[in-house]
Amino acid sequence: MAKKDDNFESKLKRLEEIVEKLENEETSLEDSMKLFEEGVNISKELNEKLMEVKRKIEVIKKDAEDKIKLEEFEE
Repeated sequence: MAKKDDNFESKLKRLEEIVEKLENEETSLEDSMKLFEEGVNISKELNEKLMEVKRKIEVIKKDAEDKIKLEEFEE
């Protein structure tokens, strides 16, 4: 099971492992349900991290655009 302190890449790798196991026809229904639940939780964590990074990028872009505009006015 993925730990909370895992980094993005290790969580993504675990999600890929889960998908492989779910695609395996020999995986029992009970194991499939546990894996599916774990996969959904990891997917949510990864999505939250991506949204956090997106917000940071938007702030950085906005800050950069404001600085560029200020520099244009100073010329």
